[in-house]
Parts: sequence; C-alpha cells; structure tokens
Amino acid sequence: MAEAVIEERQLLKSLRWYDGFVIALCNPGFLIGSLGFSIGALGGWGAMLLWGISATIGLLSNWIYAETAAMFPHQSGGISLYAHEGWRRYSSLVGPVATFGYWIGWSVVLSIFGKLIGDLVVSKWFPGSATDVYFTIGKNHVGLADTIAICLIAAVWLFNVVGVKPSLWLGYITGALLMVPLFVLIVIPFTSGQWHSSNMHLTIAGQWGGLRLAFVWLFLMAWSAYGIELCASFAPEYHDTKRDTALALRSAATFSLLVFILLPLGVGGATGAPFVNKYGAEGQFYTQLLDNLVGSGFASVVLVCLLAALVLSMNSSTADAGRALYGISRADMTIKQLGVLNRFHVPARAMTVDLVVNIGLVLLVSSNLAILYISNIGYVLAHIMAMTGFLLLRRDRPNWPRPIKVSNVWIPIAVIIAVLNTIFLIVGAGSPALNGYGTWTDFWIGIGVLAISIVLFIFRRLAQDRKPLTWREETPKMPDETPATPVPV
Repeated sequence: MAEAVIEERQLLKSLRWYDGFVIALCNPGFLIGSLGFSIGALGGWGAMLLWGISATIGLLSNWIYAETAAMFPHQSGGISLYAHEGWRRYSSLVGPVATFGYWIGWSVVLSIFGKLIGDLVVSKWFPGSATDVYFTIGKNHVGLADTIAICLIAAVWLFNVVGVKPSLWLGYITGALLMVPLFVLIVIPFTSGQWHSSNMHLTIAGQWGGLRLAFVWLFLMAWSAYGIELCASFAPEYHDTKRDTALALRSAATFSLLVFILLPLGVGGATGAPFVNKYGAEGQFYTQLLDNLVGSGFASVVLVCLLAALVLSMNSSTADAGRALYGISRADMTIKQLGVLNRFHVPARAMTVDLVVNIGLVLLVSSNLAILYISNIGYVLAHIMAMTGFLLLRRDRPNWPRPIKVSNVWIPIAVIIAVLNTIFLIVGAGSPALNGYGTWTDFWIGIGVLAISIVLFIFRRLAQDRKPLTWREETPKMPDETPATPVPV
C-alpha cells in the first residue's frame, strides 16, 4: 500500500546578515519612544549616561549571544532558547518562563508604539480631536489616537502573516526613512545653534536615592537597549547561520550604541527637562522640537519619517515575538497550536496572539509606561536566564560544537552582566511608584504573565503530550546523542 508523506513546513533560509541589521533598526525607534521620559526624569546628561551604559551592556551581551545562537542553528526562539537549553538540566520551568517573559517584552511594542504614533498624529494634524472620546472601557477613554493604534497593529500583523519578504521590504523602506529623523535630531541641534549646555542636567545624585533611581531607569531602559538580540531569533532563517548571525548581532549592537549615546545628547541639549515635560514626555514634545529645528513645513516631513521608524519597530517586534512563541511550542514547552507555520512559512497563529493581546492593551491600559513596566519584569528576567544559560552550557556541554566561540575572557563578563541585570530587576521591579510609571497592581500583572507560562507548560505535558511532568531533563553532551530518561516529579 502506498503511503502519503506530508512534508512539515519549515522556516525558510531567505535572509542575509544585512537583513537582520535592518530588522534590528527597530532599536533606535525604541529609544525615540522612551527618550522623553528619561530626559524629563534624569536630565540630558543623566539620560545620555544611563542610555550609554544600557546600550554597552546590550552590545556586550550580543557578542556572547552570537556563540549560543550558532550552537542551535536550526531552532527558533532567540535568547529564551539559550535559557531553556542551559537550564533544563536543572529546571524544566525556566524555558517557558523565560520565553513568555521574552515574548511579552517584544509583544507590547505594538500597543506602546501604536499609541505613541496615534498621539503624535493627533497632536500634529488633529489637535482639536485630542479630547474626543468614542467610548469608555473601565477607566480608559478610547479616542482617535487609540483607533489609529488599533488600525496600525492590524496592518503590521497583516504584513507579517503573508511572509517574511513583505515584512522585510517594509523594514527596508521604514529603515531608510529612519535615517532622516536621526540626522535631524542628532546633527541639526548643533548646526542650527539650538543646542545649549544649559539644557543638560544630571539629576541623579551619588547617594542611595540617586543610585536607586539609576537602577530603576536601567531596568526600564533594558527594554530598548538590549533589543538587538532579536537578530538571534532569525538564526534558522539566515543563509549562512554562523556568519550571518554573528554579523547581524554585532553590527546592529555597534550601530545602536552610537545612536543611544548621540541621540540623548542632541535631543537633551536642544530641549531640556522642562521643555519635554511641558509639551509631553510620551512623545508629543517631538512635534514642537522639530518645528524649532527645521521649521513647521519640513517638520511635517521629518515627523512622517519618524512615524515610519516607529512602524518599523512594530514590524520587527511582531516578527520576533511570533517566533518566540513558535520556538517554545516546537520545544514542547507550551500548547501545540502555537508551533504551526502557515503556507507562507511564518508563525501566523503566534502573531495573531500578539494582535489580540495588544489590541486589548490599547483598550484597557492608558499609560505606556505602565505597559512597559509590566512587560519588562519578564524581559529582564529572560536576559538573566539566557546569560546564566550561556555559563551553564559552557560548563555542562564543553564539547558541543560552537561554530562561533568567544574567548574565555567573556565568562567573567557574562557573570557581571547577569549580576547587574539581577540588581536592575530587583530594584526596578520592586520600585513601581518611584517615577510614577507603575503600581503594585501592574507588578502582579507582570508576575501573572509568567505564571500563565507555567500553567500552559503543565497543560502541554499532561493533556496534549500525555507525558509525566518532569522538573529536570537530562541533556545530551553532543547534538547527535539521545538524552537520558527525564527525572519525574
């Protein structure tokens, strides 16, 4: 009897390293979205200092992540995969927790930037509609800006579910447009005479209060500055996994470091904390700043380019967050339904989860910083688990093939990064009201997201796979070995 063989859909190897670099251009957009809050709270010098520190940690982290990405060239999921592989010998729960933490950190970009774009469009072209309310859900008033956000979230989702190439071309177009506002905001303040050192201040003192404030902001900034690691999520889709993954990670990290130092310097010197707080730290101040720098006529053109850069961030985030959920499902750590590719070879179901979650955030949560705080708890935790996962893989799988192997000097650097991120997480997550960006309710929502990951993991093992629940999983020493029997609960 003849047997029909159904070929399982796989992620296509269709990307080069420069495609990964373009996808990672979302990170300057993240900085643009968060810069006003940091200048308003820390002053120009304080914002530049802390953004520079955070971006440096991100660059060093990505130099290390290049090794772990090349160790598992056929697995999707990004840094949460490294956490799972390093830790599953000790705890099978680290993988799902790290992945959901990583996923929510990327997923909420859609709602945050959708709302920011809506606010900028309304403040520039429809100021009379700023206070219009279409309907109310709880305490959140839904108006024109929220409607624009929901439409953008749906449009970006549509671009991504029809394949990687349409979303990549969107990335190239918006990435090119990003260069315009970056040039205007970094260079023009100095050439136009708008930059003044009197606008630059440092509001973090040397006492514990100032240090605690710095730790809180380094916790928040991780969401923006560490994001270059999304290049690793596309490792299975690069033509040459070893070469393209390393080049994408390291080139994107180096470019981001320059932007994360120069952009706060240019914007901070052209505005100052009072200016930012007066016109709107959530991003509305850019409208007045661009008018001051290039005149109201050309400012509209630059603002359109700025909005395109924010769309780029939303586009990259949809692609990365979807692959994180897809990867964890393929690794048997969450429900099977998310580990499916559509006919365009992209994880459409996982991306649809992002669509629903972010529309819900737009409708139910009014503050961008509250959304950021909720998501950052899991995101920073994922980085801690991924960095310690690198250390555990070095110890437990010394002979595993490493096409990219960083020198041993990076081992103490990895320890320092993991310790610093742990401090940022404890102080930042434990101080939700220090800058008015969150509440203890938001804290427990962030913890709840991680708890859901454990529930779905247990459901997958017991109900879908019908396997015993295990706390630990024995791992192979080499890729072609069969792992030992798992340790049961």
